[in-house]
Amino acid sequence: MASFQLPVKTLLRPVLAESNVSAFAVSRHVHHQRRSCHHHHSHSCHPLIKQNNNKRKNQTNHFSTTTPQTTDKLQSGLEFNKSHWAPSYAEKFASLGNGQQPQILWIGCSDSRCPETTILGLQPGDVFVHRNIANIIHEGDLSSSCVIDFAVGALKVSQIVICGHTSCGGVNAALGDSKLGVLDTWLLPLRKLRAQNLSTLEKLDSKNAIVKLAELNVLDGIAKIKEKSVVLEAMEQRGLKVSGLIYDVATGLLRTVDGGEESQDEIKARLTAFKTS
Repeated sequence: MASFQLPVKTLLRPVLAESNVSAFAVSRHVHHQRRSCHHHHSHSCHPLIKQNNNKRKNQTNHFSTTTPQTTDKLQSGLEFNKSHWAPSYAEKFASLGNGQQPQILWIGCSDSRCPETTILGLQPGDVFVHRNIANIIHEGDLSSSCVIDFAVGALKVSQIVICGHTSCGGVNAALGDSKLGVLDTWLLPLRKLRAQNLSTLEKLDSKNAIVKLAELNVLDGIAKIKEKSVVLEAMEQRGLKVSGLIYDVATGLLRTVDGGEESQDEIKARLTAFKTS
């Protein structure tokens, strides 16, 4: 049997159906379609008409405006925890159930982009953590003081890390002059650092000024931690190290922040003034 070929108007049917043609034009087109089908075997005509109809349906579905449902990250996280994460650390948790022995105390920003264990590629039980807005160390802050005292005195961590980061909202706020309520009190150490380094910061664009103040904040935190007697004792007796880092949220890379080597006079003055027994 000779192959079946659709008339030109039949091939144009999907276009006509989608256009704003008059009802009369559409009627003529359908009438012609029926006459064409009458001259061919019915079993050849109908499947092709059905195929064209399916194409039109597919075109309509392709442009569907249905809004996809938003993923509930907490719910999906709970399911992942149960089905994948917890089982993958089954042997690890068997030992963690009896206690912890972290090597690192990490003092970082509360920013959601700075997950310390993930950044370092470490596992549960490896890092003891304290986080707050802009990773600020206040001399009289009971929360950070308790964390440091427990991590150094009881857990015997071998490293303390203070980590700031780029694009820090707290640092940016301290560089501005807007009233922020209770946050103003928390940001006072950053504002003092801003005042002390005003000439340097004003020479930088906003992005680099944030990075610079974040670095100064890390160094200031290191100096304050080294004024705690429990830290000084651990540094003397077992070589506890205190380090500073900056995390780049745009690249995922860490880099060290070094304030330079202290002189013997500076070390002696700090030990004399802050070490107690």
